[in-house]
Amino acid sequence: MESAQPTRYKRVLLKLSGEALMGEQNFGISQAVLGELATELRTVHELGVELALVVGGGNFFRGSTQTEVERVTADHMGMMATLINALALQDALEKGGLTTRVLSALEIRQVAEPFVLRRAQRHLEKGRIVIFAAGTGNPYFTTDSAAALRAMEIKAEVLLKATKVDGVYTSDPVTDPSAEKLEKVAYLEVLERGLKVMDTTAISLCMDNRLPIIIFNVREPANITRIVRGEKVGSVVTE
Repeated sequence: MESAQPTRYKRVLLKLSGEALMGEQNFGISQAVLGELATELRTVHELGVELALVVGGGNFFRGSTQTEVERVTADHMGMMATLINALALQDALEKGGLTTRVLSALEIRQVAEPFVLRRAQRHLEKGRIVIFAAGTGNPYFTTDSAAALRAMEIKAEVLLKATKVDGVYTSDPVTDPSAEKLEKVAYLEVLERGLKVMDTTAISLCMDNRLPIIIFNVREPANITRIVRGEKVGSVVTE
């Protein structure tokens, strides 16, 4: 696949939270958000970037916070929620003319391929967008950890973490007016200061494998395109 314009990254993994798909709703999936995402991801794909996605399930069910359900069961329920989101993303992307594959860490062959690393790599090489569902397939691991793991497995050059804020701050900018944005921050500083970037397992995995993380506002139009072109967007977590 030839790149129409030069890009900084050839292969990226985008981590989307389930909440990012809600838009202004309190639950479920916003078709408007899906459409906007599909349009931008098509632009990124047309630049020649190999694109993989990991999506959460918090817009339907957050396993680790459902205290009335036994933890392992709740986490499996959360994995199923990620599969719902993955299928919705697949539908939106394919309506936009893109070829996609959903690979699930839980085997549900009627709706998704089982995750096999070599198969995922082959899909990417053929120009298909790969959507990883069901986290790691194991309870007690978040989709942040799944994103870090899958990014390293497919040898992505960067992990893009889509959020509702425009980067990493010293504290919550919504509740603390004095919060300062950190354009570049080290993995160890994130861990030591407890900065709300990704969970500690995900940060540690990225640190051990020197995988940079870019935290950015997914609600800002064209941010993903700008990042893959090498523009400064959001905050970078690196060595």
